[in-house]
Amino acid sequence: MHINEIQANVKNIKKQIEKGNPFGERVTLVAATKMQSAEAINAAIQAGVDAVAENKAQEYRDKNALLLPCERHFIGHLQTNKVKYLVGGVSLFHSCDRDDLAQEIAKQSVKKGIVSNVLVQINIGDEQTKGGYVYTEAENAVERLSKIDGINVQGLMAMLPDTDEEATLRSLAKKMRTLFDTLRVKYPQMQHLSMGMSGDYALCIEEGSNMIRVGSTLFGVRNYTNA
Repeated sequence: MHINEIQANVKNIKKQIEKGNPFGERVTLVAATKMQSAEAINAAIQAGVDAVAENKAQEYRDKNALLLPCERHFIGHLQTNKVKYLVGGVSLFHSCDRDDLAQEIAKQSVKKGIVSNVLVQINIGDEQTKGGYVYTEAENAVERLSKIDGINVQGLMAMLPDTDEEATLRSLAKKMRTLFDTLRVKYPQMQHLSMGMSGDYALCIEEGSNMIRVGSTLFGVRNYTNA
């Protein structure tokens, strides 16, 4: 996709989300940059995305130095042995989906004398193909992770199922927002509900998401032939 098209797409989404969500919260636009060139990502940064996010540690390492100043997030499934390459550079880990990953992010953060911000990933659709804590375990998980030195639980993340059934999607998105609001009473540092991607971000915002992770709507459909 041409640079001008990417920038037009960013501005279009920024306009769509400028009024925020129904809870009066600003919506953060995170560009999901998997398999995108540094040139394409920089075009999105110049057009005003709030953060850029990789989902593979290797891609983060390869591209990070080539990018313009912008908040860096990580949104993919993360192996514990790759954490050391990201801590200190990534300002928010969206996909903290298990205790051993939280412990490793904490360990590497303490080693560097910093605190890393994480979102607790919830498997809201109870899907076998997706990571994350099951809904019924969410409260216990947040309680455990909030006690670990070196990490700061800043909210929740979810991926809705890949379905066209709008009623199902709305029901699950609502359930996530209710969980977020319930937990925030006890953990006021939780400010992000990261929910919504290219196919469902508008619906997710309507149901209370305040952070969306958008890839193909910004950059065009990914070409996997060279992957």
